[in-house]
Amino acid sequence: MAQLGYKIKEEAIKRKLQQIFISRIDQVYVAEVSGKVVGLISCHITKLFHQEGDAGRVTSLIINSNFRGKGIGKALVEMADKFFIQKGCIKSEVTSGDHRPETHEFYLSLGYIEDERRFLKIYR
Repeated sequence: MAQLGYKIKEEAIKRKLQQIFISRIDQVYVAEVSGKVVGLISCHITKLFHQEGDAGRVTSLIINSNFRGKGIGKALVEMADKFFIQKGCIKSEVTSGDHRPETHEFYLSLGYIEDERRFLKIYR
């Protein structure tokens, strides 16, 4: 998480993983190389009110900088796609900061389209 600039304590990650482990609508997949975690993707499902079906959302996709460009991210996104489809999602979405143009190209290459504008309200 730190490689992408997220400041979150290890205890918080452990707590979130415990919650995700028992959830039917959330999933985390990890990629390992020689027994070491080198990437992860977190997936969540949201009920849609305005459409039939649900929406999948990728909230984190992180690949260790030493392993980027080797197909790991693509494989993780494909796992997320399978999870979303299996759970009846009609679409999936991901947000990527404006300061990550190479990441935008990555998502476009996997079939995502750029859509709309996101508005964010911070509560703390």
